[in-house]
Amino acid sequence: MKSSIILAMALLAMASCSTVQFHSEKDRDVDFSKYKTMSFYGWTEQSDKILNRFDKERIERAFTEEFEKRGLDKTDRNGDIVMSLFIVVDQKTGTTAYTSHYGAGGPYGYYGGFGYGAAWGWGMGYNTTSYSEYDYYVGTLVCDVFDSETKKLIWQGTISGEIDENPKNRERNIPRLVKELMKRFPVDPLQQ
Repeated sequence: MKSSIILAMALLAMASCSTVQFHSEKDRDVDFSKYKTMSFYGWTEQSDKILNRFDKERIERAFTEEFEKRGLDKTDRNGDIVMSLFIVVDQKTGTTAYTSHYGAGGPYGYYGGFGYGAAWGWGMGYNTTSYSEYDYYVGTLVCDVFDSETKKLIWQGTISGEIDENPKNRERNIPRLVKELMKRFPVDPLQQ
């Protein structure tokens, strides 16, 4: 449990965009341009307990900045939309295989080199394959956006990827990953 908590603290320090997946869904019946303010509901399912204060603040600030770029002013309460966040960390097991080939051959390699006969080597040769298993962690950050009047979920965005344990990457990666996710939000940033 303790190692899961430590790894979860590095959730958004995912190594590269090639291993990170971004997904979103929206309510197609909603006019997102009508919303002018947003409130932050908080962290759900006690997932904030697995993050340190600095990472929580980085994530919250990154989302707030992205919503503000889209013309939504943050209010402490009663925003037109309400955003909540949560994190899930899953342990997975992977397998790697490495094959070594040890072969024998005559001075010409294969009989086929002479233009006749089957392409069998002069010696038998053999292959050795070794397998190893390893554990890794996949983190998913979920951003839910609700219409505050109807209480309906109107947008959900997720960031998922293998967790990079290097804490130095968090400050740089969190805003970058949130910005990439918010490209899928139905309102584009305002021109500046």
